Amino acid sequence: MLDFDGMCGRQKPSVSAVVFPFGGRQNMKVYWGVEEIFIPVYPTIRAALDENQDVSFMINFASFRSAYDSTMEALQYPTRLRTIAIIAEGMPERQTREIISMAESKCVSIIGPATVGGIKPGCFRIGNTGGAIENIIMSKLYRPGSVAYVSRSGGMSNELNNIICRNTDGVAEGVAVGGDRYPGTRFLDHILRYQRNPNVKMIVLLGEVGGLDEYEVLDAVKDGRVTKPIVAWCVGTCAAAFGEEMQFGHAGAQSRSDKETAKAKNHALGQHELITVPSSFDSLGEKVQAVFNKLVQQGVIKRFPEPEVPTVPKDFKTLQKLGVVRPQPANMVCSISDDRGDEVTYSGMKLSSVMEMDKGIGSVLSLLWFKRNLPRECCKFLEMILMVCADHGPAVSGAHNAIVCSRAGKDVVDSLCSGLLTIGPRFGGALDAAAKSFSKAFDQGLAPREYVADMKKKNELIMGIGHRIKSKHNPDKRVEILKEYAMNHWSSADADKSVLGYALGVEDVTITKKANLILNVDGCIAAAFVDMLRGCGAFSREETEQLVDAGCLNGLFVLSRSIGLIGHVLDQKKNNQGLYRHPFSDIAYIEDRPENVDGRGRASGSMTPNV
Repeated sequence: MLDFDGMCGRQKPSVSAVVFPFGGRQNMKVYWGVEEIFIPVYPTIRAALDENQDVSFMINFASFRSAYDSTMEALQYPTRLRTIAIIAEGMPERQTREIISMAESKCVSIIGPATVGGIKPGCFRIGNTGGAIENIIMSKLYRPGSVAYVSRSGGMSNELNNIICRNTDGVAEGVAVGGDRYPGTRFLDHILRYQRNPNVKMIVLLGEVGGLDEYEVLDAVKDGRVTKPIVAWCVGTCAAAFGEEMQFGHAGAQSRSDKETAKAKNHALGQHELITVPSSFDSLGEKVQAVFNKLVQQGVIKRFPEPEVPTVPKDFKTLQKLGVVRPQPANMVCSISDDRGDEVTYSGMKLSSVMEMDKGIGSVLSLLWFKRNLPRECCKFLEMILMVCADHGPAVSGAHNAIVCSRAGKDVVDSLCSGLLTIGPRFGGALDAAAKSFSKAFDQGLAPREYVADMKKKNELIMGIGHRIKSKHNPDKRVEILKEYAMNHWSSADADKSVLGYALGVEDVTITKKANLILNVDGCIAAAFVDMLRGCGAFSREETEQLVDAGCLNGLFVLSRSIGLIGHVLDQKKNNQGLYRHPFSDIAYIEDRPENVDGRGRASGSMTPNV
């Protein structure tokens, strides 16, 4: 489908989203010409529609076992999905009739089931309609013509593409309604559409033995609803030679009365002057050409210059240098920066633009980490986090490790890594966990006291609560600075209005138990950061959760604390500090003297029970 889009000159793919219920939200790499692009994959139809407001058509590739459920789900959104194509063959007829009934009640068009789909040259094709790209080119389906067709058979629709291409100026639109006994839309539904389409000048109808749909078309011609010339043929005229009721492939290709035979329908259609019926399928092309030439002579159809045949990429390495083949599948994906042009871009913004606008490091973070050009107040908050978390003295574990490593003669990178490896749930790595825990409890509507009781019941520590030296009597100035800024912009002090307010409500509970169980800088940043993402209008709730799950909060601490760790490393080297050795006076040596054990596994001196 995407290759066809490219041939037609579309500027964006016709496929907006893919629904795959057996996986979570993800992005699927596909080819768009010679490049690879992402198409989003969603677990539900609702999720796909919510994030793709311009979608109005769904192609259901599900098997006959699951096509019913997924189609019925799609019919719950009739204002969004106006047409649904069902490819599956072999669906139970009762399920098909239920789908048709609901679709008619909601004014939704159904193509299929048991169909290859349809095609509108120069615009859109359903699935594999028209066959391989080589067949698309041969049948000139990359540009529109003047002839529209409708058939039951998908295979025969490909033959119609070929016949119409060789005998006219090409196909304007074509649909295979499907070979089941109960198609979602019938011949007349599409022929009436063609009648209203000024670009369609003539119609080709390819029916078959079985059913009465062709008579509906005849009635529409007789009462004037259809006035455009039709070339029609019903296949299956050889059925009479077998002397008994025959079924030809399709479930619906079986006559149950003389009126449903191909011979009877061809005879009836041929009685009207507006409908041309050939003597056999072999002469169908000649009749199509004759009607087309007549319309050209009458001036109804005007010839147009044949456009250049579009080039389609081929997957051959020898042609890659010519720019008409796809490269090998990429081993790496990058969607945040691009250095292939004259200058590097950050999420599409040129570096020179970032510098000229004096964006600052907060804006660079927003572009490279969150792929958004966030408001100034959000960027400033990111910069505040970097500043307040840059360092907290040499006594903390990260700085201590970096200092020891530096004094052992290691370089800046090794020493920095040594310090960073201490970051975890007990030192600086509680931000992600705190954000998840506080926001989950807040969204569930748990009161802070209930949340504390629940965590105690589960014997879990509350991430973001507690400090080794700070307390309610000796508050952390860093927390005060961040809290004040967040309150002035997007957070609230009320526990039921913001995640930060909720975290402060938890602090009110915990400090009654112990004075140092305060909201620490990790917890404050985590809660305020979630409020920022939710309140800035740039992210959905799902995107906010994805960013937190990806570890962006811990990433902020790592980035910030790296500044201080490098500072400690450079400080040690500048002051020429030697190899560090911990003093004996600061080590508590505790020796457990081993007991003497005899050969029978008993400690000497132990009492032997009386026997």
